[in-house]
Amino acid sequence: MRGIFRYFLPHLFVSALEDIDLVKLRNRGIRGLIVDLDNTLVAWDTYDLPERIARWIEKAKEQGFAICIVSNALERRVAYFSRLLAIPGISKAQKPRRGAFRVALEILGLKRNEVAVIGDQVFTDVFGGNRLGLYTILVRPLSEREFFTTRLGRFFERLILWRFANRD
Repeated sequence: MRGIFRYFLPHLFVSALEDIDLVKLRNRGIRGLIVDLDNTLVAWDTYDLPERIARWIEKAKEQGFAICIVSNALERRVAYFSRLLAIPGISKAQKPRRGAFRVALEILGLKRNEVAVIGDQVFTDVFGGNRLGLYTILVRPLSEREFFTTRLGRFFERLILWRFANRD
């Protein structure tokens, strides 16, 4: 894929966070995970952490992955889940800007080629991660309930993903 469109294509697309094979990531040299919060770890605008998500995070930590939440959400929301999961978090990240991803790399103490970005949005998580040369994983959103601008972006996201799926 050429041009700017290559930045919108995730390296991996999975239905759910727990479908990510941690052994395969480790074999690719991935040692750290930058994970989005809303509709990736928890449904948007809720404080209910699914048990399966908590187990997956614990499994990743047990396997030696360093993990950091990077979210555009407000500080109190990110801090709550950061404490709950015992992992660092960055709020008001302004994704897809690269600044918060760079801070996360420093927190994790890893190089770009050792880190994967996991998120539910092409225009924030995938685009931001790809611009910095990180391995990107797109997951299906946990909920259809979303912020208005996110819902608007989903229309364009579907067009881009359709284009990639149907390219020659």
